[in-house]
Amino acid sequence: MEIDAGGIRIYYETQGTGEPVLLIHGGATTGESWRAQTPALAERYQVFYPDRRGHGRSPDVEGPATMDGYAEDMVAFMAALGLESAYVIGWSDGGKVAVRMALSRPESVRKLVMIGTELTRAGGTPANDRLMTTPEGLDSLASFAREEYERLSPDGPEHFDVVFAKWTQMWSSIPDIQPADVQHLPMPVLLMQGDDDCVRIEHNVAVARAIPDAQLAVIPGASHAVPLEKPALVNGLLLDFLGDTPSPKYMPMGDLGG
Repeated sequence: MEIDAGGIRIYYETQGTGEPVLLIHGGATTGESWRAQTPALAERYQVFYPDRRGHGRSPDVEGPATMDGYAEDMVAFMAALGLESAYVIGWSDGGKVAVRMALSRPESVRKLVMIGTELTRAGGTPANDRLMTTPEGLDSLASFAREEYERLSPDGPEHFDVVFAKWTQMWSSIPDIQPADVQHLPMPVLLMQGDDDCVRIEHNVAVARAIPDAQLAVIPGASHAVPLEKPALVNGLLLDFLGDTPSPKYMPMGDLGG
């Protein structure tokens, strides 16, 4: 399906009924990357998984790619669907989009989940920095993304180099979001990552400590692709977090969140 979201054509799919969940995919991928999560979430919620502009079946538009722009697109997408708010789950770059939605339009985000998302350049691992900034890393990303883009994009296969150049520029210049910037987020937040992810664990600990109502999940034996590698565990954590009644804490003795 397609919808006009503030003048941007957004392709999306939806499953299930109930309160809305918005899944925001990572960079150089599509909504199809959530294939291990959508069936489980759709048993309780109506799940929306769009392709961000210039990704998958959503066409590109004139101008640069920015995280703030993608966040505005997702807010407009929700408005076009008549959704005043939703549970918002972002993976990788999708988490960077989701947190910007939460900061700029907190009333639109009931609960926020960021999976494998570093908020500062220093919060990423050295391997992540090499992947996103070196010619070898970017060549690897381009090879990974090109086939799916050429299969799905309405702009045609020849447009891939154009959008990839936009992504490359964006990745090299994303403004940091410091832990102090998220300390006033009013909604519950779940930070999730693999223990061999692109995010330094100590970075997510600092972010979780800064947010008033935050949870942190580090999935053992998993990489940046943790939603695909450990779907049962990831889905269980998501459903538990999104549920109305949090599990009671019988012996809280840590320092997370204060």
